[in-house]
Amino acid sequence: MKSKASQSQGLLLFRLSHKQLFAVGTLKVRELVPYTPLNAIPHSHPTILGAATIRGNTIPVIDMAAAVGYQGLSEDEYAKSYIVITDCQRMVIGFLVRGIDKIIECNWRDIESPPNNLGPNAYLTGVTRFEEGLVQLLDVELLLSKVFPESPETSRAILTDVQREKLKPLRILLVDDSKVARKQLSDALDRINIPYQVTSDGHDALSIMQNAAEKREPIDMLVSDIEMPGLDGYELAFEVKNTPALAQAYIILHTSLSSEISIGQAQQVGANEALEKFDAHELISAMLRGAESKAKS
Repeated sequence: MKSKASQSQGLLLFRLSHKQLFAVGTLKVRELVPYTPLNAIPHSHPTILGAATIRGNTIPVIDMAAAVGYQGLSEDEYAKSYIVITDCQRMVIGFLVRGIDKIIECNWRDIESPPNNLGPNAYLTGVTRFEEGLVQLLDVELLLSKVFPESPETSRAILTDVQREKLKPLRILLVDDSKVARKQLSDALDRINIPYQVTSDGHDALSIMQNAAEKREPIDMLVSDIEMPGLDGYELAFEVKNTPALAQAYIILHTSLSSEISIGQAQQVGANEALEKFDAHELISAMLRGAESKAKS
């Protein structure tokens, strides 16, 4: 099956420096707006330049170059800059960039994982090439987590002993290409003492599930991001549900996109649940429903 996400998801290319091309997936982008005057936001993060009023909505605007470690934009550069309005992590945020390059079609299987030597603070989920140049795909979730640190309430769930014992026996696999999302998912389960495996790659997740099934220790619950290079969440769910040895897994897909379309497609590929990420309470509630479903089967 060809994933609907793959059919519709391109890359918006833009510049934060004068040489390097960066990109975000087009499903995260609402619109592109030439620079507009901003109103100051008191006591905000240093990389938040202010708020723009766009179509009647007040939207925080982040200097993306400064946020990822490049030289921030000077006031002289504002006139030629653009605001990329994104819809991600249930937030509508503007990112000021030095220039928009173009929107390109993209085969997400061609996107490679970033080099391991970049360190924990590299804001990348992958790299690809376009017209002989390197394009760095930004980890928007990680960037937002630095600018808007999550409240403890969103990352902590409370379980009763009975609920915990329902989840503990399950073999759980977490899949997400975003480092911050993997940490959020892992932290949520670590805090309630639930064991799991975790990987950053859809192909690797499928291999883990196949190997586990061969050992007669099949994965009981798959929690996967929808947007991933290589094998995305839709395709992973479809492969799992169409492989008899794996099909018993309870599948929870999640997405940073505030999009009913993305979530609506999840059931079409066999997912049991679809969530907007990240809320620990919603995730654990979905996992408990999965545990109850498996107990009845």
